[in-house]
Amino acid sequence: MRLRVAVSLGDPSGIGPEVVASALAALRGRIFPLAFGDASFERVLRGAGLELPVVDPGDPLPRDGALVRVTRLAAAERRPGEPSPAGGAASLRYLEAAFGAVIAGAAQALCTAPLSKAQVALSLPGFVGHTEWLEARGGGSRSVMMLAGRRLRVALVTNHLSLREAVRRLTPARIVAVGQVAAAGLRRDFGIALPRLAVAGLNPHASEGGAFGDEEARTVAPAVARLRAEGIDARGPFPPDSVFFRAAAGEFDGVVALYHDQGLIPVKLLDAVLGDSAVNVTLGLPFVRTSPDHGVAWDIAGKGRASDRSMRAALRTAAAIARRRGRPADS
Repeated sequence: MRLRVAVSLGDPSGIGPEVVASALAALRGRIFPLAFGDASFERVLRGAGLELPVVDPGDPLPRDGALVRVTRLAAAERRPGEPSPAGGAASLRYLEAAFGAVIAGAAQALCTAPLSKAQVALSLPGFVGHTEWLEARGGGSRSVMMLAGRRLRVALVTNHLSLREAVRRLTPARIVAVGQVAAAGLRRDFGIALPRLAVAGLNPHASEGGAFGDEEARTVAPAVARLRAEGIDARGPFPPDSVFFRAAAGEFDGVVALYHDQGLIPVKLLDAVLGDSAVNVTLGLPFVRTSPDHGVAWDIAGKGRASDRSMRAALRTAAAIARRRGRPADS
């Protein structure tokens, strides 16, 4: 199967271009990329030992992949480690073009390199992240951010919100909806026939029977009961200081975390310490989308220190899910 993945190159001043180039070179012959970025990316690709046909937006897309020159930024607008408003606007254009290729059926999956939410918001006020942008345009009823590594998979009930706002938005219905999408995603995209879900509590020790709050009894436990009534093997709420260890040890196939950092800290720690190669997978969309689990890393951009490990994992995961879904762009 000729598997094509649309790749948006993220912020041109961040590490996206260099880790994408390195990852694509490592995966040549297994993934045929449609890379959407700046014209200067051709030089970055060659530096990684990979050449792709170069086309402009609107040109036919070659079967074996291509670099699509969405922008031709001036050098000052794409200087490594120096973000610019033009670079932020360009990263949004790369995302729009890559998304369009997937929707048009030219690629089987979307893989997004990191961008800066703040820089994109300068040209698109209210932009808070890839996940929310794709959910608004992708046609799915609800998307769920899942960070998936070798030992741990974590689905988030709330994403990019202040902690105060995240707690305010927690409801049984929201937890149930995320549990449903997570269970379906583990079955469909990860091949786990009967996924076991653990649901984290909110308070220390999951409130210790009400000693530290009532959110577990009032909000989380009713959601777990509803999921179980639907035939989903969901359990909890469990103390958040132990549930991730238990899942990483194999007791559960996935954890439903209630807010962003509750879920991402253990995943990124395992990735950093044990090399778990965690990947951000957006569940619930009508197409495949992955990304690496890191940001633009302006402090090391262009210095030859950025690792492509998570980007390679994101591309491999996108390809694996696309093959599992069995919807080739062409054969």
